[in-house]
Amino acid sequence: MTYGARRERLAATGALAVDTETAWLAPPDQPFAAVRSIVDTADSPLWSLGTVTRGVGALAALRRAAPALADWSAATGPREVLLANPRSFCAGVERAVDIVERALERYGAPVYVRRQIVHNAHVVRDLERRGAVFVTEADEVPAGRVLVLAAHGVAPSVRAEAAARDLLVVDATCPLVAKVHNEVRRYAGRGDTVLLIGHGDHEEVEGTVGEAPSRVLVVEDARAAASVAVEDPRRVTYTMQTTLAVDEAEEIASVLRERFPAIQSPRSDDICYATTNRQHAVRTIARGCDLLLVVGSTNSSNSLRLVEVAQREGTRAVLVDDAGEVDLKLLAGASRVGITAGASAPPHLVDELVSCLTGLGPVTVHHNPAPPEDIHFTLPREVS
Repeated sequence: MTYGARRERLAATGALAVDTETAWLAPPDQPFAAVRSIVDTADSPLWSLGTVTRGVGALAALRRAAPALADWSAATGPREVLLANPRSFCAGVERAVDIVERALERYGAPVYVRRQIVHNAHVVRDLERRGAVFVTEADEVPAGRVLVLAAHGVAPSVRAEAAARDLLVVDATCPLVAKVHNEVRRYAGRGDTVLLIGHGDHEEVEGTVGEAPSRVLVVEDARAAASVAVEDPRRVTYTMQTTLAVDEAEEIASVLRERFPAIQSPRSDDICYATTNRQHAVRTIARGCDLLLVVGSTNSSNSLRLVEVAQREGTRAVLVDDAGEVDLKLLAGASRVGITAGASAPPHLVDELVSCLTGLGPVTVHHNPAPPEDIHFTLPREVS
């Protein structure tokens, strides 16, 4: 115990408690936790009348902590971690983030960004700290300032609004999304009805529809594909949102092909390479896992699809924004944990998650082999 002048000196440093017992009780080479409830402070020594009252309160606090300790205890133990490869940032996301960073360096803060540059809360917060200002629409940007268009693409009306406000536009649209925009303009321009397979409330789909609103119909699932009506069944084309689940998109496309034998498809796949690769990596590890954690934000389409892909393999899968969102209850009995990250999630979030798991016991990390992604996109001239 610590009394007198020594206690006062420690209190002056900001110390709230002195733990003199736990180190002697700690088991060697095993995770352990010590929860202490303090009843004596520098101003309220142990041998005082108030100790009894404080002790009752301390006991109640310990009882409230018991369920959390039980969850922690159930989650401890040795485990294997299977890291999916590839995971995290893709070339389009790296390009978009790089564009905002370079715009801040070249033009100075603030640089305005329409919507989230990519769908990840950590990326957005980091860029906000550097001076990026995220807005919903171009009309919120002061005239003559810099506006970065997000990676998901925009309708032509957004570019028109930016031009009307004399904004310096820096386009961070992913080139693979821009490819789909080009397809829609071409197909609609020749008089086709364009069936866009995707989620109607996603920003990428909203921007793509904006290329030809009167000629584009969004088809969200196989049921919609079975009932969608077109102007001329002989002049129909389909395109896809780039971040869909490959198997679900193909199911929808097959229904459309059966209903409209003359339908035409893109010359190359619309679903981007990064989405396809990350879904394949999840399938590779999913069945060998008790639990699969997907690092990504809730508005990230490609991250949500990774969860669904794992679940269709029969694996328990959960989306988490970072290590702080992992409920300990999930880890109880999970001796083999798979980890991946959506294409918009920073790689360091996976590293932090693995590091946190080591606090629950010994961790053996396995990497599933995969060829490296070596795709790079050029930057727009405004920041190159």
